[in-house]
Amino acid sequence: MTTATKAPAHKYIADLHFDHMEWINALKFYKDDIAILEHRLEDIVRRNNKQEVMAELEHFQNQFIREREVIDELRHDIKQHENMLEKESKDHPVAIEHRYFTDHTELRDRFQTFEKLYRELKSEFHQWLVQRM
Repeated sequence: MTTATKAPAHKYIADLHFDHMEWINALKFYKDDIAILEHRLEDIVRRNNKQEVMAELEHFQNQFIREREVIDELRHDIKQHENMLEKESKDHPVAIEHRYFTDHTELRDRFQTFEKLYRELKSEFHQWLVQRM
């Protein structure tokens, strides 16, 4: 029995560029959103600085720091891919809009995983806020 390998999907350069811009804008939103959530943490500290609450708060602070790092890594890798496409279009400009490129499935998967984990963290944070308010 043989296992069939799935052929990589192909897209036009404009579609890949659109994905990049959409992801970069979403990552900017998430970074701004984290800043808002961190302000909520500051509100909690002002109201309740018990040791237990401070430990829970530190957990979320660490998670937000890590999310920012992931955003920065993703943003960097997306920009690198965009730079590669830009170089390809400069090096081979003839009919660039009509050529197929290998889809960036690894970047897409990483972005979607980030979004899923971020939504879960934000939900956990909001549940924690309800308990602490």
